[in-house]
Amino acid sequence: MARYSKQQQPSPETRDEAMKIARANQRPGQTKEQTKLIAQGIQKGIAEYKKQQKAKSREADRQRKQASRQDSDDAESEALDAPQRRPSPLPWVLLVLSWALFGAYFIFRPF
Repeated sequence: MARYSKQQQPSPETRDEAMKIARANQRPGQTKEQTKLIAQGIQKGIAEYKKQQKAKSREADRQRKQASRQDSDDAESEALDAPQRRPSPLPWVLLVLSWALFGAYFIFRPF
């Protein structure tokens, strides 16, 4: 059974980049082992930077999703607060009935 380490191995591009930086900053009289140790430190720094950027990206995505959920919840609550109802016909029926009775009164009243 293969065991996996908790830390991921850096990508070959990261290793190459770290080695280039370590060689560019190499001091006179510095051994290859020291240069490799410096490159490993640079790799760790790059890995830490990538972790921070991923965390920032995730947090920004969470904030964006939360804001969009909040906007949709607000829109739903406004729709629920003011339901679209059809106006009741009762006032119109009463108006027509009152005018009909008023007209009937004048037509059939005794003189």
